[in-house]
Amino acid sequence: MSNSQPFLTDVKTLRERARQHIEQGAVTAGYSADRETVLKLLNEALATEIVCTLRYKRHYYMADGLNASIAADEFLEHAQQEQQHADWLAERIVQLGGAPNFSPEGLQSRSHAEYVEGETLKEMVKEDLIAERIAIDSYREIATYLGDKDPTTRRIMEEILAQEEEHADDMASILESL
Repeated sequence: MSNSQPFLTDVKTLRERARQHIEQGAVTAGYSADRETVLKLLNEALATEIVCTLRYKRHYYMADGLNASIAADEFLEHAQQEQQHADWLAERIVQLGGAPNFSPEGLQSRSHAEYVEGETLKEMVKEDLIAERIAIDSYREIATYLGDKDPTTRRIMEEILAQEEEHADDMASILESL
């Protein structure tokens, strides 16, 4: 076998392809996912993260009672991480030539998770756990859908998924202690 790397496109072809459609930035001819579908999924995930940020922030300020300080610390940490996830998603949407939808109009309907306030600390923790479980399943499905067609977006979704699993574990532990 004379070619030591048969799976790689030859450099000349890569260079020629890179010069075509440069206005598309990071989206090259080798991008094989359905970009419109990916952008729709990412905007839904963005809405989910915004709703979760808002819910965690409310829970942080509303946490009250004997066990409130531990839960409140978790609520605040999770709110900050959900906001980071939203930022990662918005950045990726722009890289793919889309526009991140931050509009409050329709935010709840675009989000996979619900915004449920909860009256007691226990209800708040339970609602956060439910929302995390929704995010876990939907993000896992998105990562699976992306497969090898968009490895960068899949990696971002997997990174967020790992943190959502940690959040769910944290909420389950707190719920158990209440």
